Amino acid sequence: MNTNSWKNWKRIVLKVGSALIAPSGNGCSAHQLFPIAQFIIECRKQGKEVVLVSSGSVAAGRHLFDSPERPSLAIKKAMAAAGQAEMVGTWDRLFDFPTSQILLTHGDLRDQERYQSIRDTLETSLEAGILPIVNENDTVTTDLLKVGDNDNLSAMVAAAADADALIMCSDINGLYNKNPKLHEDAELLSVVDEINDGIKAMAGGAISSTGTGGMLTKLQAAEKATAHGITTYIVNGFEAETFSRLVRGDNPGTMFTPYKNPMQDDLHWLTHTTRAQGEIIVDQSGAGQVLDEEQNLSSDHLVEVKGNFNIGDTVLVKTKDGTRLAKAVANYSSCLMSFISDQQSPNDHSFPTIESLIEEDNIAVLKEA
Repeated sequence: MNTNSWKNWKRIVLKVGSALIAPSGNGCSAHQLFPIAQFIIECRKQGKEVVLVSSGSVAAGRHLFDSPERPSLAIKKAMAAAGQAEMVGTWDRLFDFPTSQILLTHGDLRDQERYQSIRDTLETSLEAGILPIVNENDTVTTDLLKVGDNDNLSAMVAAAADADALIMCSDINGLYNKNPKLHEDAELLSVVDEINDGIKAMAGGAISSTGTGGMLTKLQAAEKATAHGITTYIVNGFEAETFSRLVRGDNPGTMFTPYKNPMQDDLHWLTHTTRAQGEIIVDQSGAGQVLDEEQNLSSDHLVEVKGNFNIGDTVLVKTKDGTRLAKAVANYSSCLMSFISDQQSPNDHSFPTIESLIEEDNIAVLKEA
């Protein structure tokens, strides 16, 4: 990281996991949070805005329940409800400026109107000098609505906030070419210019017993953030020197360089934030229309419809051989598209063509296509 990078940052998203908030899994501990809090304070002194994405609600509330080692989903939700207050309170006591609580589900992020509302709330809070503290709303979220880990959530929040940098705290120094807890000769990668299959192969599973994210989720998050033009770091949150080095303009962990040509906001949201509710299978001519990105997809090229979705939902567009082409916003429901597909056949063109099952402005071609 060069010195100018730190100097040019105006807005930072900082992600802190459960292992730092509640290292024992039984209530919050401020011991590991002081250097992080001092870093946030220093950022604000230098005119940099910070959004804090903080895990820890379940771990913070665990000690309040007489529950088995593997609590039920209902108990975990209750733990989150109780622990959220303790977690935010712990952070709030470390600052002499106001904080706010923002609880999100994936359902909030993937809905365009609610997504814009999130952006407005973050912007207005920061303009008022308030530190937003963001977490997934584990109390109400379901498998259908959850992001699942705060690494990916932090990347989505960084995109929504138009952040310059995303810093994800871990319990190791960054991304190594192999697991440093198992291999003494593991080497730290200081800079990653492209997150390819080889880089992903270096990521193992979750290391922390209190968190839901591992190195793989951090790479997924880095992929989302860098595509939006956001410089991204994985650093050791347990080392106070990490934050001193960041302020000095040093790279204390692994830096992921942002795309030189970031994706447009709407295409980034469609690619990296929305979740496909179904699939549209198209023929080869339809695939050409989709990849061209300058044509609407007509019903003449519709082969099959999978899943249940409504108008405005995100769908995955694929070829008959399973190749993933794009994510797009559906102009019609799965019910109507299935009806159209059933009426059309190669030898019968009597059913009228619908010119815009999906529109060119609402298509995000996938990189692997």
